[in-house]
Amino acid sequence: MVEQVVGVESTGRRGVANVRRFRPEDADAVSAISEQSPEAANWSKGSYLKFSQEIGSLAFVVETDGKLNGFLIGRLTGDQAELLNLAIAASQRRRGNGHALLASTLAELAAQGAQSVYLEVRQSNTAAIAFYEAHGFSTSGLRKGYYRDPDEPALTLVKKLTG
Repeated sequence: MVEQVVGVESTGRRGVANVRRFRPEDADAVSAISEQSPEAANWSKGSYLKFSQEIGSLAFVVETDGKLNGFLIGRLTGDQAELLNLAIAASQRRRGNGHALLASTLAELAAQGAQSVYLEVRQSNTAAIAFYEAHGFSTSGLRKGYYRDPDEPALTLVKKLTG
């Protein structure tokens, strides 16, 4: 993925969201965002580093004005992709960072031959569900007992990238 720049609204002025691949030096910032985002899977710093180096892994970040505001972790296997973890810093939500990150990732997945993208989301996370639906995802199933602390089912969502 060539580093891609997407314009977004930011605090009432025109900011620029830069979506790029995760770098090892991003691990501290990504870990901090994850820790402050109860809806995201809270992986260790080492897990982000290890996963980003695995074959088929997807690890992207979004920055505005040089500050890392969010990340997306996923994987591509054959013609299917899975989004595993996406979080935006609480102070940077609703400013287009999530849109820029997801749109850039979906474009990259399509360019790499993915035909569909899957994810799980807590059934109670209505904001995330609405976000994904606005990006063309639809509910494909329910996984009872998927999440812990608290125990909760996951909705499985899918987006087809090809007609």
